[in-house]
Amino acid sequence: MELIKQNSQSQIIKSILIIFLGSVILAISAKIKIPFYPVPMTMQTFVVLFLGISLGYKVALATIGLYLLEGIVGLPVFSNSPERGIGLAYFMGPTMGYLIGFLSACFIASFIKKDDNYLIIFSKLILSVSTIYIFGILWLGTIIGWDKPIIELGVMPFLIAEIFKILLLTIIAKKILKFRKFI
Repeated sequence: MELIKQNSQSQIIKSILIIFLGSVILAISAKIKIPFYPVPMTMQTFVVLFLGISLGYKVALATIGLYLLEGIVGLPVFSNSPERGIGLAYFMGPTMGYLIGFLSACFIASFIKKDDNYLIIFSKLILSVSTIYIFGILWLGTIIGWDKPIIELGVMPFLIAEIFKILLLTIIAKKILKFRKFI
């Protein structure tokens, strides 16, 4: 009985460390801007999907949740913080829908299995990242008004970069899944 209790405690500690480390990696991925066309690319959505694939939905959702909480309380973890604000004020701004979409994206990505073929993996990743943009444009339209070209502003500039990241993840997803059993 004592061994089971120790195993359970060590698993909880391990999960907490992974969640914290994942939130740090997500924050770093938000800050690194890679020159890309038509707008600079961050690897943030890549990391969100990676977390879902590699950690499973429970730990991935906790990781994204911690990241969002860090940003809401004022840590400059979001892509354009502190330059464009911090905390709840930044979170409630035009990008909130995209940030909320990270939760659904990692959740859906967590259902990729090692026996899925590449077309299925690609499809699940497209669906995953699409939820980020669906939540994003719904919130963006609410904030800036539906009379604006929401799709052109909130989706189109990022499509090429997203396809690139999804293709990369599709290729490496089966390798990522091999490590899930160690987590």
